[in-house]
Order: sequence, then C-alpha cells, then structure tokens
Amino acid sequence: MEPNPARQDYIATLDLLRLAAALSVVVFHYFFRGAAAEGALAQGYPAVAPFALYGYLGVNLFFLISGFVIAWSAEGRFWQQFAIARFVRLYPGYLLCMTITFVTVMAFGAPLFSTSFTEYVANLSMFAPALRQPFMDGVYWSILLELVFYGWVTLALLSGVFQKWKLGLIFAWLAISATNEFFIDSRAIRLLFITEFGAFFAAGVLVHHIHAHGRSLPALLLLGAAFVLSCSTLSVTQQWMLREYGIAVSQPHLVVANIFMHCLLIGAILLRSHVMPSRLTLALGGLTYPLYLLHQKIGYIAINAAAPLVGKWFAALGCIVLMVLLSWAIWRYFERPTQRWAKAWIGRVLEGILTRFRGTAGAQATE
Repeated sequence: MEPNPARQDYIATLDLLRLAAALSVVVFHYFFRGAAAEGALAQGYPAVAPFALYGYLGVNLFFLISGFVIAWSAEGRFWQQFAIARFVRLYPGYLLCMTITFVTVMAFGAPLFSTSFTEYVANLSMFAPALRQPFMDGVYWSILLELVFYGWVTLALLSGVFQKWKLGLIFAWLAISATNEFFIDSRAIRLLFITEFGAFFAAGVLVHHIHAHGRSLPALLLLGAAFVLSCSTLSVTQQWMLREYGIAVSQPHLVVANIFMHCLLIGAILLRSHVMPSRLTLALGGLTYPLYLLHQKIGYIAINAAAPLVGKWFAALGCIVLMVLLSWAIWRYFERPTQRWAKAWIGRVLEGILTRFRGTAGAQATE
C-alpha cells in the first residue's frame, strides 16, 4: 500500500529564513574572512568585521532548517522518492555553479586562486576530498555533510524505521554525537555521524515532528537535549575561529546566537500563516542554494577587480547584488526546468531497474 501523506502546505517563512542564512554567510566571507588570515581580499572592512564574523553561524542555521525540511520531505515517502527528490534538488545546481566557479578561477583566479581539470573532475562527484582533491570552493564542505545526512535518512526510509523509530534514532544520534565530541574525538565518527553538527539537524527534525504530530514529552525532552548539545558543540567552530584568525568568539555570545537561531526556526513555523506564499518568496528561497555555492571565490575575484575602480564598499555591496541576480537566473532558467526533467527521467530509470530486479527475484523464488 502506497503512503498517502496529508497535504503539507508550502511554508514561505522558511524560504525567507534560508535567504537570511545564505546572506549571513556571504557577509561573513566578504566583510570578515576575505581580508582575514587568507588575505583573499586586498582591502578589509574593519568597521563591520566584528559583527560580520558571526555570519559563519548561518551554516548552523542552514542545518537547523535542513533537519526540518528533510524530515518534512521524507514524511510518507518511499526511499526512492526521497532519494530522487534530494538528488535533483542538489546536483544540477551544484554542477552548473561548480563549473562556473572552475571557469572563473581558471580565467581570472591567478595568482590568488588556482585549479585544474583533475580537480574539476574530482568535484563532479561532490566528494572531492575522498579522491585526494580539494573542493572547488571551500563552502562545499557543508554540502558534503548534507549528503551524509540525506544518506542516513534514505537508509532509515529503506529499512522502514524512519516513521516507527524516529525518536529512538534521534536519541541514538545525539548519544553518539555527545560521546564522540566530549570523549572520543574521532574524525571518522565525526564525518560518518556528523557529530559536530548533528544536534542542529536533529533539532530541525524534532521541530518538524512536533509540528506534524503534536507535542509529546519524549520529543520535547529530545529537543531540549539537542539544543544543549548544540550549544556545547559550537565550541568546535569556536576553536577553528581561534586557530584560523586568532579571534576568541565569546561562548556566551554563541549561546545567545544559538537561542536566536532556534527561535527563528520555531518562529518561522508559528508565523507561517502571516507570510503568504508567492512567486517572490519561492524565488528568494530558490536562489539561496546557487548563491551559497557561487559567492565565495568568484566574489573575492570580483571585489578585488572592482574595488580600485569604484571603492571597496560599492564593490562588495554591488557584488552581493550581482550574485543574488545571477543566482536567481540560475534557479529560474536552469535549476527548475532541469529538476523537473531529471526527476521524471531518473524515476523512470529507477522504476525499470526495480521492476527487473523484482522479476528476477520472483523467478528465482519459483525455481
């Protein structure tokens, strides 16, 4: 019997939240990181850098949102439907944006950036480090973690435990995350179970569970545990900031920011009826993925080229506007039509493979 989930309305406030998260990362890169340790930008922005440095937390907000959206997407679906939907959501846009970055860096990146065709081919897999090549752009590391998360959800759907044992799975995930981050400190476990950021994904899943199925004591307790753990694991990126830039981000400030991020997600759900879905909100949410993928290296190259001509502030702000427009064009004219075509084609191919597999298995069973 096929799943028949209840109709779930499009939540426009989540698209606005996605845009806020993407722009905060852009602000972090352009107004803080670019002129910090790497020296990617020739000129810095010391007036706003102390505020812009918190923009890296936009990635944590992305993971919170992702937990909610992926749980929503998986609700009542077969694993094939979920896997296809996630693949066509990520890969076409990734392929185009990665290619644009490759061409731009090859043409204009020297001496600041360099790349190679070998690096490009490795990045086609989305798992470039596994092939001993760097990511085409540094922001791709978070996409890798998203893929790991999608893989675990796909396995949970395939095994049939996603709906039946969701809260139990979340409990086990939080326990593994806490054990690794506080005691074991294994890089392999950190990657395999996303233990550094697992609490953010888990909190998003739990917010969706409460939204879809109502409040329960186990779900609320797990949400509280996920929040506490996320406050603790923020110290991992805090130490990264200290190593890379020599800046000790205040732990109390991080906790306040974490409270704010969780409240933003919950508020977006509670206020969903106050922001009507529209073409504008759909576009604003749609452009966030290409904006995230495109903005860093290309932005640095563009700002460095434009700053001597128009000034560093106009160069940075103008680059943000241009990146938003380019990202919208990619979403509107490439991602949307490609996703529709890819979903239909992959669905037909996968169904054909599964049909032949079932037929073969049935024939062997009757022998």
